[in-house]
Amino acid sequence: MKIIIAIDSLKGCLTSKEANRAVAEGISRRFPQADIIEIPVSDGGEGWITPFIETLGWKEETVTVHDPLMRLVQAHYAVQGERAVIEIAQACGLTLLKREELNPLIATSYGVGEIIEDALKKGCHDFIIGLGGSATSDVGKGMLKALTPYLNILTQENYSFTIATDVNNPLFGKNGAAYTFAPQKGATTEMVAILDEQAKAFAQECALAHGYDCSLLPGAGAAGGLGYAFMQYLHAKRCAGATLLMDMIDFDHLLSQADIVITGEGHCDRQTLMGKLPFAIMQRAKLQHIPTILLAGIVSDKDLLLQAGFHDVRCINPPIISIEEAMKKENAMKNLKNICTFE
Repeated sequence: MKIIIAIDSLKGCLTSKEANRAVAEGISRRFPQADIIEIPVSDGGEGWITPFIETLGWKEETVTVHDPLMRLVQAHYAVQGERAVIEIAQACGLTLLKREELNPLIATSYGVGEIIEDALKKGCHDFIIGLGGSATSDVGKGMLKALTPYLNILTQENYSFTIATDVNNPLFGKNGAAYTFAPQKGATTEMVAILDEQAKAFAQECALAHGYDCSLLPGAGAAGGLGYAFMQYLHAKRCAGATLLMDMIDFDHLLSQADIVITGEGHCDRQTLMGKLPFAIMQRAKLQHIPTILLAGIVSDKDLLLQAGFHDVRCINPPIISIEEAMKKENAMKNLKNICTFE
């Protein structure tokens, strides 16, 4: 039996690699002869660079940059030739801050620009940027400040940027970056209104200066407005992270001769069907008539998920466990191991 495991990170709990390993150990315990392939995956957020390094063999680079509060931190990115894959969460991610430190009014994306600068100095011209998991809502101003000496050359034809995100939100407005995402980054109701006004004012200023406006494009509101900054200043193209990743790692070929695919995320519900990574994986597997099992810490809308094509949908947590206990790494690992039976 050949089993492919490709689980997204369980945010705040397990990385994709850790979740895959736990499931693989559970399967091996029950089916010692199983041929198991573990594929770390991400749709652009935390863990975005891992598949490129571990699955594709790209070189891992390390650089010291500033975190959202301008403290020094080690960031990693992946390089192959003149191509660089960058995970913005390495420099401005939520995981870099304690809960009491969250404040999108002051958090900056400056470190993202520093990663790009380091890649430029190493000869990179083609950038694939994973937008997800940011603690910032600065419209990319921090990143642009760090890249000020390079902005003119980066708009030339021999430089290209692709942003990977499943976010469709515009930059500002009730569906924009601040109103949709800033509360989970520590913003109060008053802060959300301020951030939205700041984003709108910046977009109007840039539209006058550039003669075009990317603020209403799908994805402009990704990563606290970093999507807008990449499109407005660096002419970035937008791509769904899950699709881009699966194409680059040749996921369709990896599926060949598989008997089962196991994917998962922290919370699965009807929004899983709106282009999220587990749904994209299931669609690829379904084309090859391979059943896909979906695992999640919280399961809602199970009937809809089954109707959409998942072979089975399973909550990894026993009903009596609290959210706090379920989120502990050791408990999540144990529950993933124990869920792996396939009758």
